[in-house]
Amino acid sequence: MHATQPKAVVLLSGGLDSATVLAIAREQGYACYALSFDYGQRHRCELAAAERIAETLGAIDHRTIRLDLRAIGGSALTDDAIEVPSAPSEGIPVTYVPARNTVFLSLALGWAEVLGAGHIFIGVNAVDYSGYPDCRPEFIRAYEAMANLATKAAVEGHPMRLHTPLIDLSKAEIILAGHRLGVDYGLTLSCYNPDLLGNACGVCDSCRLRSAGFAAAGVVDPTPYQVRTQGSHTLKQP
Repeated sequence: MHATQPKAVVLLSGGLDSATVLAIAREQGYACYALSFDYGQRHRCELAAAERIAETLGAIDHRTIRLDLRAIGGSALTDDAIEVPSAPSEGIPVTYVPARNTVFLSLALGWAEVLGAGHIFIGVNAVDYSGYPDCRPEFIRAYEAMANLATKAAVEGHPMRLHTPLIDLSKAEIILAGHRLGVDYGLTLSCYNPDLLGNACGVCDSCRLRSAGFAAAGVVDPTPYQVRTQGSHTLKQP
């Protein structure tokens, strides 16, 4: 069946959104090739989640590319001197990784050309998101236009399509879509500051959006959260 299916490269971080995107791409009939990145991120245990998701959701191949974005830093996710905030902040948050989606999409574009794939899926969202500039529709449109000027495949008449099926959905809508497709969100990791066991902190921006999304969707949140102590009381976040 793979021979007759259109090929797609799916960016897979190990989080809730990218898992949903992989499930959507499969439902739409694509032969999916999952691509993850070990870029020096604080929450590197998300890569184990990506492996679980790729296997469970039937990716034909799953590759992890190593990058050293700590060499430039500039983000709480790639510089240990910058703390992950535990409260909402104004403007673009310190968890924004400079040029991350531009870099990731470029490598996905290269692999897509090698595979003869005409499609790339990415789980960017412009509704319930953290204000990252490289998650906006205008960035995606501009990147797709650039991709079709930069590649041999496009020049020879095989344009690249960039798919963003979550771009206009709320976090609750994303969860409901994945729930319908049988995504096991207990396999995913969205936290920016998990412990060594992969338990989510419950207070970072990504955790707050995720938790609120499950509550709004009326779906049980399967996330393992860190246990925190306060005085004589034991608290489990969120």
